[in-house]
Amino acid sequence: MELLTAAVRGLTALRGWLADGPPELPDTPAADLIVPALTDRINAHLDLLDGEPGRGPLAGELPSAVDRRRFVALDALLAGGRPVPQKLLHAFEVLGPAARGRVDVTPVAGAVGASPAATAAWVAGPADADPAVLSYLETAVAQHDGPVPCCTPITAFERGWTVSTLARAGVAVRPAPRLITELAEAVGPEGAATGPGLPADADTTSVALYALALLGRPVDPDSLGRYDVGSHFCTWQGEDGRSVTTNAHVLEALGWHAHHTPGGAARHGDRVAALAEWLRTRQETDGCWTDRWHASPYYATSCAVLALDAHAPAGTATSAVERAVDWVVATQRPDGSWGRWAGTVEETAYALHVLLGTAGTPRRGVREAVARGLAYLAAADDRAAHPPLWHDKDLYAPLLIVRAAVIAVWQLAITRSDLATGVDRNASAAASDGPMIRSA
Repeated sequence: MELLTAAVRGLTALRGWLADGPPELPDTPAADLIVPALTDRINAHLDLLDGEPGRGPLAGELPSAVDRRRFVALDALLAGGRPVPQKLLHAFEVLGPAARGRVDVTPVAGAVGASPAATAAWVAGPADADPAVLSYLETAVAQHDGPVPCCTPITAFERGWTVSTLARAGVAVRPAPRLITELAEAVGPEGAATGPGLPADADTTSVALYALALLGRPVDPDSLGRYDVGSHFCTWQGEDGRSVTTNAHVLEALGWHAHHTPGGAARHGDRVAALAEWLRTRQETDGCWTDRWHASPYYATSCAVLALDAHAPAGTATSAVERAVDWVVATQRPDGSWGRWAGTVEETAYALHVLLGTAGTPRRGVREAVARGLAYLAAADDRAAHPPLWHDKDLYAPLLIVRAAVIAVWQLAITRSDLATGVDRNASAAASDGPMIRSA
């Protein structure tokens, strides 16, 4: 009875949203496949209850809201005997019963597309499943006592992001030699993938390259060339739209090699300048940046500002950085925090990266904003749950990456003593030397 009540309430809410007009779907991976697939399955279940096909409460309402062409094209592709494209594996569950036991799909490290949902869709039945696959699913379910992550593991993604965030801020990162070796090995001819079984992408590749460079183990950035589409870099081949943060990370990786490797300026200088200009033109009129991979403009703005401030040709991005700093100062909340919908520790950290991580003469109000932001972080409960703001098939929060952003703020506060006064250096150093750093 409780299940039925919950289902009815959910359907009522969904119909209400659809009745308000065609919804604007978030720009998340495979949304144009997942929404039609889920809607069709809901209607199929309700048809069984109602006894009349095509009478489900959502029937006829989806086409006005969502373009089904890609979903229809996928059916045609598979009906023609074509193999499943690798980039679809992360959302493999959209195939429904057709996903079970497909011989053209091979789990990697027990997972299909680094996704518990995709892996469960592939398993024909417990008796037929590979022990590694069952172990992967059992581990995914046990991690949070029921709720299952949308993507796991995210090894290269997590390591590259965490290390680069800390090292960029000047934190004395001491990763184990094995971690550095494994991160370097993750960067192949096509780049690095977020996790096993996923296609390589420019975002993970560039962050891994930048992290390795900051750790003193630079790897040639040739693999990024396959993502260069002329005006900018795509996250992966065939991407819809474009990503500000991916291009900011590419700018950091290529910018480092342009400044620190023999012949780097001649090899990468023109591309660095052009990419910096592309990023500058993507700035919003109010001074921020937004992006498809994160709900908050504070994340995108911090990525763009730090990349431009460090790697854009001298003087070309000064105005853009200043406008972003002014926007951050102007949007601080009364309690000292920052956030799109409400103040959060994560978004406050990104805002402080913008204020503390840039060079040049401090803008008006920066010192006061920094003091209030640091006071908010100091008083925040570090054990509190971070709201899921990152975009995948659903929203998620990569906790190590978020924690690294917060730790990096305290290091920046020590470094920028001209902007941050009264920082407890001993407490900040202790926070920066926790087990998360050593095991990232």
